[in-house]
Amino acid sequence: MTAKQIIDIYISFFEKRGHKQIANSPLVPENDPTTLFTSSGMQPLISYLLGESHPSGNRLVDVQNCFRAVDIEEVGDNRHTTFFRMLGNWSLGDYFKSQEIPWLWEFLTKELRLPREKLYITVFKGYENIGYDTEAEKIWKEVLTNEGLEHKIFADDTNWWSRSGTPDKMPVGEPGGPDTEVYFKFDDIEHSDKCDGDDPTKCECGKFLEIANSVFMQYLKTEDGFKELPNKNVDFGGGLERLLAAVENQSDIFQTSLFKPIIEQIEQATSKSYKDNQKEFRIIADHLRACVYLLDAKVMPSNKERGYILRRLIRRAVDHLEEIDGRKLEQILEAIVGECFKTDPSLKENFEHIKNSILEESQKYKKVVFEAKKMLSRKYNKTGDEIMGEIIEISSEDAFNLYTSYGLSPTQIKSLGYTFNEQKFADSMEKHKELSKTASSGMFKGGLADTNELTIKGHTATHLLHQALRDIFGDKLHQSGSNITSERVRFDFNHDKMLSEGELKKVEEIVREKIRQNLPVHFEILPLSKAKELGAIGLFDEKYQTQVKVYFIGDYSKELCGGPHIDFTGAIKSFRIVKQENLGKGYKRIYAKVE
Repeated sequence: MTAKQIIDIYISFFEKRGHKQIANSPLVPENDPTTLFTSSGMQPLISYLLGESHPSGNRLVDVQNCFRAVDIEEVGDNRHTTFFRMLGNWSLGDYFKSQEIPWLWEFLTKELRLPREKLYITVFKGYENIGYDTEAEKIWKEVLTNEGLEHKIFADDTNWWSRSGTPDKMPVGEPGGPDTEVYFKFDDIEHSDKCDGDDPTKCECGKFLEIANSVFMQYLKTEDGFKELPNKNVDFGGGLERLLAAVENQSDIFQTSLFKPIIEQIEQATSKSYKDNQKEFRIIADHLRACVYLLDAKVMPSNKERGYILRRLIRRAVDHLEEIDGRKLEQILEAIVGECFKTDPSLKENFEHIKNSILEESQKYKKVVFEAKKMLSRKYNKTGDEIMGEIIEISSEDAFNLYTSYGLSPTQIKSLGYTFNEQKFADSMEKHKELSKTASSGMFKGGLADTNELTIKGHTATHLLHQALRDIFGDKLHQSGSNITSERVRFDFNHDKMLSEGELKKVEEIVREKIRQNLPVHFEILPLSKAKELGAIGLFDEKYQTQVKVYFIGDYSKELCGGPHIDFTGAIKSFRIVKQENLGKGYKRIYAKVE
């Protein structure tokens, strides 16, 4: 059974049970300044979990591409990946535990044909005034008793899901709820001394792999604790890569049919064996695979935010590939796209862009390393050959300079043969973070979209800005990204050259005129075909989305968007373009201020 077959079986299973398939949301979230990437299946559906009606109804199913930057350092073991695909089914105030749990068991044991005796269940043990999930435990016992497996149910106080983690870590305004998890047991891994028998909640050896998680999303964190959401929701998540590992009974995800062709190509490129270089090969395979998807999502390497994450991934992969030439790197990328395009066809269409971007960045990195070595060789009176042959102690200030000026991480600095006082480096890093105004530390974790009044005005202003640019430069211009906060609007779009002062003024004046006209703003839920017919701006290449939300600003702007927006453009008191930036490769960025 292939990864594509698992997806098809899953979608069909829930469509037969009244679910509508919704589109895979962009890997770079739209209009959410609190997170860099879509990191979970529930992230694009936050507003609907909080009570808003979804255009496709209250039973949904999807496959969501996800990326978690916080997992970069975890990659290297047999199960962690930064990029993954999450199968999800959703009940927005419709069915709850009594239907979800039996369906989950049926899907795993009958549709995927996983051996029942290898599956173990965990439920929520309780937290403060939220009690033990006896309801889920009772339903599981009813399901498992007939098969003599009721002894495989365990309770844990970490069986809770929100994007921020357990209840104590959740910010005010974050939804969450108790969950029930399913683990698959691998017989080829032995328990360690720290494990307590076949209890997945007390096992640290890797024998158990979590493959499915049904979250009962029913609470909202408030200043006074937790309150019930308007609806009791179900949010199921099953990582495709992990489900495939269970189906193939393969304890190493990187040896499944999804990754093995990539690993084999890395072996050919490096003339080394996976057996003797497991950690390194896993990092190469995961990071380059993630790079492929990020580049497909129009992220480009840079020193900021998403671009910095992409650059970091490329550099870490190149570090472990050592001195292979560009053609061999290209062959590894071909192997990745050869596997992944089966579920994501756009990867094949954009391969030249993806390949060239990675090759170009890898060459830039080699030049950076060369220049860094040259600088240090001059300072420490060592030739390049001497530096390559010995470990050199450098000051923490020089190490920090390599980080800030050359973009080399502490790990990369040490891999080049330099040692330094890591505590002093960490102190410098902490001061650097305090001075930084990018607020990137919160963005790496993901959070709720900002619903501040100025941010909502910014959403509407962005639609006006988008249409104004198209008025001047034509309909081939389209949005490639945005980031909206109460402080400013940031809008990215495709364009070959920087705008002149006159062009910027003209765009600004068009937006101001539409604000003065006090145009009404409303949305309609329309069939996809109707939205296209009306000329609404949006990404129409996403699959399976039959109903879409279109926001109308008078007769001027029609655009697919999840919202929220103001009711009339006159609520925006002022709009001013602050500056523009060149993002390279035919993309530009505009910053604007809205009041």
